[in-house]
Amino acid sequence: MPRINTPADLAALRERLVARRREKGRAIHVCSGTGCLAAKAGGAAAALVKALDEQGHGDQVAVRRTGCYGLCERGPVVVVEPQGTCYLGVKAADAAEIVAKTIGHGETVERLVYKGERGEPVARLDDIPFYKAQKRVLLDANTRIDPRSIEDYIAIGGYSALAKVLAGMKPEEVIDVIDRAGLRGRGGGGFATGKKWATTRNAAGDIKYVIVNGDEGDPGAYMDRSLLEGNPHSILEGLLIGAFAVGAKQGYFYVRQEYPLALENTQHALEAAREYGLLGDDILGTGFDFEVDVHRGAGAFVSGESSALMTAIEGKVGLPRPKYIHTSVSGLWERPSCLNNVETWANVPLILNRGVDWYRSMGTAGSKGTKVFSLVGKVKNTGLVEVPMGMTLRQIVFDIGGGVPNGKRIKAVQTGGPSGGFIPERLLDLPVDFDELWKVGSMMGSGGMIVFDEDACIVDAAHFYVKFLSRESCGQCVPCREGLRQMGRIFDRIVSGHGQEGDVELILELCDLMQSASLCGLGNSPFPMKTAIQYFRHEFDAHIREKRCPSLACMELTRYEIDAKACPGCSVCVKNCPSDAIVGAHKKPYVIDQQKCVKCGNCLTVCPPKIHAVRKVPAQGPAPAPTSHPERSIAP
Repeated sequence: MPRINTPADLAALRERLVARRREKGRAIHVCSGTGCLAAKAGGAAAALVKALDEQGHGDQVAVRRTGCYGLCERGPVVVVEPQGTCYLGVKAADAAEIVAKTIGHGETVERLVYKGERGEPVARLDDIPFYKAQKRVLLDANTRIDPRSIEDYIAIGGYSALAKVLAGMKPEEVIDVIDRAGLRGRGGGGFATGKKWATTRNAAGDIKYVIVNGDEGDPGAYMDRSLLEGNPHSILEGLLIGAFAVGAKQGYFYVRQEYPLALENTQHALEAAREYGLLGDDILGTGFDFEVDVHRGAGAFVSGESSALMTAIEGKVGLPRPKYIHTSVSGLWERPSCLNNVETWANVPLILNRGVDWYRSMGTAGSKGTKVFSLVGKVKNTGLVEVPMGMTLRQIVFDIGGGVPNGKRIKAVQTGGPSGGFIPERLLDLPVDFDELWKVGSMMGSGGMIVFDEDACIVDAAHFYVKFLSRESCGQCVPCREGLRQMGRIFDRIVSGHGQEGDVELILELCDLMQSASLCGLGNSPFPMKTAIQYFRHEFDAHIREKRCPSLACMELTRYEIDAKACPGCSVCVKNCPSDAIVGAHKKPYVIDQQKCVKCGNCLTVCPPKIHAVRKVPAQGPAPAPTSHPERSIAP
C-alpha cells in the first residue's frame, strides 16, 4: 500500500484513483448497512458479481458494497450508476436479470423499482419522493463508497480537508472557521462546536483528548451507526482536524458493543489510515502526531452522557459526574477533553472543503446545515433522512415519509429520543431546529423521530419512556432514581384503570423536581411525560376518570370479542390462539373465554379482513388493582 508522505502525494494518489474510477465508468452499488445485510444484501452482492462475470461485464462494471441508502424497510437497495437506477428488495435471484437488462441493454427491471401513489414506476433514485425532498450532504458520500476502502474515500475528496489544514492553517484559524460556520453539536444539546473547541484549546494542560461519541442508545435511532458503518473515514478526518485545532495527540472512538458492523468498519478504517500514513507520527510530513483507540461501550444508555462516557473509557463504571466543571476543561483523566458525536465530526471536513458560506446557506438563523433523522413508527417510508435545518415536521413526515399508512390520521411526532417530547398534529408546521423544538417542550436530541398515528395511546407511550428511563438510570442521584421509579408506579396505576385524581399533578411535580435537581440529562429532561400531559391531557383524564383507553391500546383496559353475527366459524383464530381461550364448534360462532385470554391480539390479526369478526373493545371495568411491594409502596 502506498504511504502518503505529503499533501502532494495525497493529491497525486487522488488523481490516479479518479482516473481508475472513470475508466470503469459503471458500477452497481449494493447497500450493505445493517438493515440491508439482515435482508441478505450480501447474497445479492455476490450474485451480482457472479452474473457480471458470466455475462462478460466483470472487467467493465464494479460492484461496490456501500453504506446505508436510508430507505431501510425496502432493502436490499441496489443502485446502478451512472444512470442512478434504483432497485428495491433485491434478491440474489434477481441478479442475472439486472445485469442482462440494465447493464447489457440499458433497460429497467420495472418489477423492482419504486411505485408511486398511483402505481407508476419511478426508476431513478433522485426521483423517488423519499429522496427527492431531502438534502443529502453526509448521506450522499455514505452511498458512493465502500466503507472498507480508504481509496474510495480518497477518490471522492477524502482527507483533502486534513491536508489543507495541516499544510497551511493555524489551529486558531480552524476553530474560527468552525465557529463562523455555526456548526452545533448533533448529539443533543446543540452546543456551539467552535466554542467547545476553543475552550479545550485554551484550557490548562499539555495533554488533551478528542473523543467521538458513538454511544447511540435512543430507541428507534441509528443515525450514528449508519455513518460509522458507511463512511468511517469522514468521522476520522473530522477527528484529526479537531485534534489539530485543540492540541490533542490522542483520540478515542466510543462505539456501542451492540454495533458489530460499525465497530468492524471503524477498526478497519483506523488500520488503513495508519498504513497510508494518515494516522500516527508525522502525518503528511507536517510534524503532526495523532493516534486513536476504539473503546467498546457496554450498552448503558446513561454512558452516552459526556462525563459518564469518559468515566467508562477510564475503565470505571460509566457514571455521570457533577457539572460544575466542564469536560472541556477537566474530562478524561481530569484533562481537557473535546467530545462531539459522530455526525458533528463528519460535518467538519465538509465545512473546511466547501467553506463557511456554503454551510451557512443551509438551515435557519440559529441552526445551520443539515440534520440526519431516523424516521420511524407509523409512516409509509421509514428510514434515514437528511434535511436542511428548518424543514417542517409535516414536510418530513408527508413529503419524505409518505404520510401515515392505511388512511390513518397522525396524532403526534416524538423527537429527541427518551428525553424528547411529543409534538401534536396541530404543531406539525413547526420548523425543525434546535430552538424551535425547545420552545414546544421537545428537543433535537441525536435525531430520533417517531411517528404516532390515531391508534396510539400517548399515555401508554409516555409510560414506555418512564420505564425505559427508570431502567437506564444510573441510580446515583435520588431525584432521578426515585422520581422515575415513583412516576412509573403512578403510570402503572393509570394504564391499568386504577388512576386517581391528583395523579397527573403528582407526575408534573415529580417532573419539576427531577428537572431542577437531577445530576445529568437523563433525569433533568422529563419532556416525554410533560408534553404528553400538556398536549394530551384529555387522554389522561379518560384513563383516570372514565377508566377507559380512548385508543384501545392499554391492555388492561381493553378486551377482544367475537361478533357472533359476523363469525362463520372458520377456526382460523382458534388455531392461532396461544392460550386456548377461544371456545366453540367448527362452522359455528366462536366465543373468547376472557379468563384465559392473554390479550395477545393474534385473533384480531388472523381474522380474514372480509369477515372482520374479532373486535377490540373497552374492558368491562378495570383489572384488579396491582399489588404493591411492601418496600416500594406509594402514597395514595
